[in-house]
Amino acid sequence: MSPKTSQSGGTTGGKGGGAVTPARVIVLLLAVLALIFIFENTRATKIRLLIPEVTMPLWMALLATAVIGALCGAYFMKRRS
Repeated sequence: MSPKTSQSGGTTGGKGGGAVTPARVIVLLLAVLALIFIFENTRATKIRLLIPEVTMPLWMALLATAVIGALCGAYFMKRRS
């Protein structure tokens, strides 16, 4: 058997679409920990953005910041490839 035919299953070539890698597990774990942190902080807080000052739940501000950061990261990773 040649090395090309001895491999069975798995992904060949490409970027490994559905493969579970240690990096993906770590990213998923960090995302879950971030969500736990966000939803544990539920009290209202004053947030100042340049001039306006608003009162909102802290979890909402943290979640909005996380989403903005994720979108920025996805945008720059897409431009890189």
